[in-house]
Parts: sequence; structure tokens; C-alpha cells
Amino acid sequence: MKTLIITPTYNESKNILLLIDKIKNHLIDAHILVIDDNSPDKTGEIVEKFSNSRDDIFLIKRKGKLGLGTAYIAGFKWAIENNYNVVVQMDADLSHDPKDIPIMLEYISQYDLIIGSRYIDGVNVINWPMSRLLLSYFANIYSRIITGLPIYDSTGGFKCYKINTLENMPFDSIKSEGYSFQIETTFYSWINNYKIKEIPIVFTDRTIGESKMNNNIIYEAVWVVLKLRLKRIFNFLK
Repeated sequence: MKTLIITPTYNESKNILLLIDKIKNHLIDAHILVIDDNSPDKTGEIVEKFSNSRDDIFLIKRKGKLGLGTAYIAGFKWAIENNYNVVVQMDADLSHDPKDIPIMLEYISQYDLIIGSRYIDGVNVINWPMSRLLLSYFANIYSRIITGLPIYDSTGGFKCYKINTLENMPFDSIKSEGYSFQIETTFYSWINNYKIKEIPIVFTDRTIGESKMNNNIIYEAVWVVLKLRLKRIFNFLK
């Protein structure tokens, strides 16, 4: 399988090369696409310099901080245009362990979307304050109840897609910029009858850099879940 790992970055200069090294230790043949939103800490320039002499590391440099959702959509479209079979998305802050990617790839032959789940097997989160953990945990319960989406971790950002799942994703309907982007993409995969499997992972909060979480992301997620509920009720997905 021609596999692409996508990771968006904003001020991840201290993490990005370590992440790339860890990915290549587990998947030497995988390609990596970094999508940088003009990081003030020069993350994009670091990746650009590192990738100059390589044919397996790629960079999309954007003009500013345009959001997680549009970054992933740009990466997904790039993967489709460049004929990849499988796409893995993951955070750049080392909270997702690259050793889990080969496990995802084992399952992807039988499924259309694999989700690295923090909650499918208890609660597997390290270093989060209790307030953040409770917010995440109950946000997923809220999403599951309101939308009907039978997924324990719909806000998680560690996923593996077959390319046809992305080819049929209604990108024009997805407007989320924060973590609700993950809910939307999983919802559309489910409502379009793609086979989804959650596998347990351990999520370790970043030790370097700053979290991107803010109140706007929370408010957006509340609204997006309600919007998806209405779309399901009225069977109106575009």
C-alpha cells in the first residue's frame, strides 16, 4: 500500500523532526506530508530544509493560521491527487505514538476507517488535567447521544483512512476548524456506510509547546454536533 502520513503544524519546531524520525523507525517506506500554517517558530523552514534531499518528506506551506480542518482537507486532497492508497492523520506534538500506525495498517484492509481511540478500552490518557479529561470524555458522550454516531472517541485526531473513504468525503460541507472537524469526518464516513473500527491507543499529552485548545473550539463543537443531528434527521448531507 502506498501510505501517506499527514500532520498539520503550527509552532512545532521542537517536535517535528523527532516525530518524523519516530514514524520512519516504524514505517520506513511511508511518505510524510507536513502542512504548516506559517509557524512563527520556523517549523516550515525546518521541514523544508530537512526534506530538500529526500523524496519521502513533503511540505505544504500556507500563508497563515488557517485552522486544523482546512489543513487536513488540503492534505487529503493532495493525497488523492498523488494516488495514495492509505492516509494516516496524526498530531505533530508526539501525543500520538507512531508505533500504533502499523497496527492501523493491519486493520485497514478489512475496514475503511480506523480510529485510534482513547476511550474504547477505558480511559487511556496521560498527563491531562482532570478538567480537560472530563471535557473530552463528556464531549464524546454528547456527540454519541446527539448524532447517534456509535463511536467512543469521535474527537480523536489519530486516524487511518482508505483513500476511497476520502474520495467520497463531502469536503465542501465540512466547515469546522477545531476538533469538531474530527467529529464531522467520522460522521460522514459512518453515514455513508463505510466500515469503521476503533482500536485502543494511549494518548500522552504534549510535553513541549502549547495546547491549541480554546473556548471557540468548544463552542464550535457544540454547534457542529447539533448540525449533524439535524442533517441526519432530514437526511440532508450537503
